[in-house]
Amino acid sequence: MNRKIAKKLAHRKSKIRKRLDKKSLPDDLEPMLSPGNIHYDIAERNRGTNYGGIGTIQMLVKQLGLDKAINNRLGIFKIRNPYFESDHILNIVYNILCSG
Repeated sequence: MNRKIAKKLAHRKSKIRKRLDKKSLPDDLEPMLSPGNIHYDIAERNRGTNYGGIGTIQMLVKQLGLDKAINNRLGIFKIRNPYFESDHILNIVYNILCSG
């Protein structure tokens, strides 16, 4: 193998090892999708989106603990850095709900 190629491969492997190092994970690891502070407004001249209920659905998911159930039962990722299984699954579901 060419020395230049071997050097590039070694560099790429070290970058992957550094990224997957468990010591670099934050202490307060939690799912990225969270309902936050949702406010609904109705005005006389309203041109809102049809999908304003997604925030309410996300709040319902949190209250029911559906995100925790998904994370406990699915073991897709070896390391949850920074995304959880529920983030990916709920993202797909929300896209379907929004005709995406």
